[in-house]
Amino acid sequence: MAQPNILDVPGAGSHVRFAAGFGQRFIVTVDTEEEFDWTQPLGRTGHGLSHVPRLARFQQFCEGLGVKPIYLIDYPIATDPAAVEALGDAVAAGRGEIGVQLHPWVSPPHDEDVTVFNSYAGNLPPELEAAKFNTLRDTIERAFGKAPLIYRAGRYGIGPASAEILARAGLAIDTSVRARFDYSSTGGPNFREHPVVPWWVDQPGGLMELPLTTVFWGMLRQQGPLLYPSLWRMPKLRGLLARMSLLERIPLTPEGVSIEEAIKGIDIALDDGLPVLVFSFHSPSLRPGLTPYVRDEDGLDQLYDWWRAVFAYLGKRGVRPAGVADIIAAAQI
Repeated sequence: MAQPNILDVPGAGSHVRFAAGFGQRFIVTVDTEEEFDWTQPLGRTGHGLSHVPRLARFQQFCEGLGVKPIYLIDYPIATDPAAVEALGDAVAAGRGEIGVQLHPWVSPPHDEDVTVFNSYAGNLPPELEAAKFNTLRDTIERAFGKAPLIYRAGRYGIGPASAEILARAGLAIDTSVRARFDYSSTGGPNFREHPVVPWWVDQPGGLMELPLTTVFWGMLRQQGPLLYPSLWRMPKLRGLLARMSLLERIPLTPEGVSIEEAIKGIDIALDDGLPVLVFSFHSPSLRPGLTPYVRDEDGLDQLYDWWRAVFAYLGKRGVRPAGVADIIAAAQI
């Protein structure tokens, strides 16, 4: 029997079906990671953790609106006592959840060179990928007292051995696939052909893939998978097509996506019957000046306003938040 591979494009027969009462739901995933300069080469050292206490404010904000965030934690975060101080009580009480996010360049064992190619964990030798993942998973469980059940590869860098590694460690969900994006130019995976609906990677009731939600919007959206890749090096043409309401790619994130664009994306995803909408953003955006998306306090206010507007619109459309356990329980085998 062939080894399950998340990189394989699944057939419709492997799509996950949910119990009738589940309806359409959404989750908020936070790539909870160290601060580093995205414009510079990656390094094992030189990163920061100054934003970590601000996770508590985001948690309180979500709690006030009935949303349970899922924090996908990497090694520097998992070993920072400030992370447990900010999130530990919420995780223990079930008001927030934790998962794993592997940044191989800062995760032990450090047996590989730090290169762009090796920054995608799935490119590492399987035994090294497994050693890094298991070390991180165990570190998170010791820090928070709960075993994580959901995983995202840093830089979305899933590989051919990742599914087996996750399944052996008891993970229930992978959420590394960023459908409609292609990272192959730097040695990463190509997700252009992958669906946005969840699917079983190995067998029903086994490892579920829950892709990040990205949709095409506009009059040419049905041709988006064919047209958009050829427009990647032509940003002016992409902008023109978006302004003319012909074609726009919309990931569900506050980073670089306006409230108006997000609402258009939500409408497309819901009208297409997507059972789970997966939102995401990077935790360093919670402190101004650490990412390109939040440069000052006004930008931080806009980030929170984005979430308020999105949560309100989801509520208006009858879409309820979900947690990892809700998704697992509702999946029909």
